[in-house]
Amino acid sequence: MPLLPSQLATYARHHDHAPRAVPGDSCPAWITRGANFVVVVSRVQPGDTLQRDNTDEYVLLLPDTPGLSVQVEAGGSSLQTDPDSLTIVPPGPSTLRVSGSGLLVRVFSSDVTDLLALADNHAAYATPNPDAAPLVAWPEPVGGYKLRHYRLADFATEGSQMRIFRTRKLMVNPLLKRTVARDVHKLSPHSHADFEQGSLALSGTYVHHLRFPWGPDMTQWRGDEAEQMGSPSLLVVPPKVVHTSRNIDAPGVLVDIFAPPRWDFSKKGVVCNGDEYPMPPEPVTG
Repeated sequence: MPLLPSQLATYARHHDHAPRAVPGDSCPAWITRGANFVVVVSRVQPGDTLQRDNTDEYVLLLPDTPGLSVQVEAGGSSLQTDPDSLTIVPPGPSTLRVSGSGLLVRVFSSDVTDLLALADNHAAYATPNPDAAPLVAWPEPVGGYKLRHYRLADFATEGSQMRIFRTRKLMVNPLLKRTVARDVHKLSPHSHADFEQGSLALSGTYVHHLRFPWGPDMTQWRGDEAEQMGSPSLLVVPPKVVHTSRNIDAPGVLVDIFAPPRWDFSKKGVVCNGDEYPMPPEPVTG
């Protein structure tokens, strides 16, 4: 039988479409969903405010944009974020007050049903992808819910592009900026058995290469896809689909998004804030 819409990739070319109004925000945004996450990319100006009363934590990401900062008020405290930073905002009411202009990213779990309904690709998930595992929350953070702020420059590791952070339901990897086009001889095609990957481009032009698995029915086979997208844009890769991405100009800024958190990264000890967010017992497989 033909693939469901949720089994196909989402190519959200924000750069080709005007952002939309979002309740609680004074600025417009692009909203795109996956099976278990929602990504909101806002185009902000000085004086903008963004307000939520959220059911769970969300991730606030500020690109390395000179002059862009946000005053975050949540959980009974406040802090000033800088460019090139990631902040975990606790459940409950929150207010973001913007200084400067540029792009501001928020990543939510799919438990935020009001934003799910606003996603441009919401209809694609009318029938869920049966290959995607459900969203299950990991244990509560050490010391309880609170504002947690990280300067991304502090987490660069020699020989690695990754800077991985997790919450109870999300994993966000703001990759190091690529200052040259990616070497076509050193790509990394791979697939994930039971979870999607969101790849959010904030700078640069990317070509995303996808290869769908073949089943026994040849009439349902799909050809390889190689889609070029500018910035900002979001690719959502379904489970089992082989994929790799390459920037063809520079700078290239890409953020990978997963929900729930990935076991493989967590077990390797490469999560920057892993000491703050405990792992659950490992699931039994096989």
